[in-house]
Amino acid sequence: MKSFVILILAGIVSAELPQENQLDVLSDDFINYINSLNTTWKAGRNFAEDVPMAYVRRLMGVHPDARAFLPPRRRLLGGARLPEQFDARDQWPACPTIKEIRDQGSCGSCWAFGAVEAMSDRVCIHSEGKKQAHLSAEGLVSCCHSCGLGCNGGFPGAAWSYWVSKGIVSGGPYNSSQGCLPYQIQPCEHHVNGTRMPCSGEGPTPKCSKKCREGYDVPYSKDLNFGRKSYSVESAEEQIQLEIFKNGPVEGTFTVYSDLLQYKSGVYQHVTGEALGGHAIKILGWGVEGGVPYWLIANSWNSDWGDHGFLRILRGTDHCGIENQVTAGLPRL
Repeated sequence: MKSFVILILAGIVSAELPQENQLDVLSDDFINYINSLNTTWKAGRNFAEDVPMAYVRRLMGVHPDARAFLPPRRRLLGGARLPEQFDARDQWPACPTIKEIRDQGSCGSCWAFGAVEAMSDRVCIHSEGKKQAHLSAEGLVSCCHSCGLGCNGGFPGAAWSYWVSKGIVSGGPYNSSQGCLPYQIQPCEHHVNGTRMPCSGEGPTPKCSKKCREGYDVPYSKDLNFGRKSYSVESAEEQIQLEIFKNGPVEGTFTVYSDLLQYKSGVYQHVTGEALGGHAIKILGWGVEGGVPYWLIANSWNSDWGDHGFLRILRGTDHCGIENQVTAGLPRL
């Protein structure tokens, strides 16, 4: 299987746009060029052609210094027989947050979203469905000053450490009345013409509030949810699989190239275009498609993007750094 993947990579990863014919990465021509390479995935329109690249680049919110803030590494012992296919949505059907796709809006808060998504899942998983949590991306991105620069980029590892030391309150999506601190940043219209506001790529980090929204009857201090421990997962395929299999989804990071913007289906691997920045996501499973192994990923660019908000990316070769900075933790129940 691995030899098959290597052959694929050798044949396509070096394919680049001709210098004399650079294409707009949000154009139909760029989409058609990707598809003409006949690789393991299909491109399609996710972003309107007039979306500013300032907005697109800001979506990649993993700070370049993030590695320095990783928590201590933890290695799991083997013993579990790992299946060829694993999807946390099927394994823990009583935990609805596993299926959710969130929207970070015009804010480089992916580092916070990947963290609170996996944390929320793990609270449910480790309580065997007895405790449901929807941890607040708003609370984390605005109040964790040790996590980086808020909407201008952060450190995923520091987010997990903050969960243990300070706790994170609940909070639903923008314009919802869910939880203590719902997300304040409005989704923008980056996909097709619709009712959302235009994307600008600008906007400040929301101000930290240690008070729940009006009408929420639980005090802020009582609403805090804490982690029991935080850790990094060893950068090895089987270790990441074991961690997900035993404890639930994890947060991962990888380098986003401009071709990923147009991902629609299949197993993604970089084939063309420039690096746009580091991005954090939730990894919730793995599998094999057409003989190509993949990680199953939940993105935070709304369910209009990609495969209903999800992505499959090449597994086992640290493609785009996907296996290099995986973080997780266990909840305090």
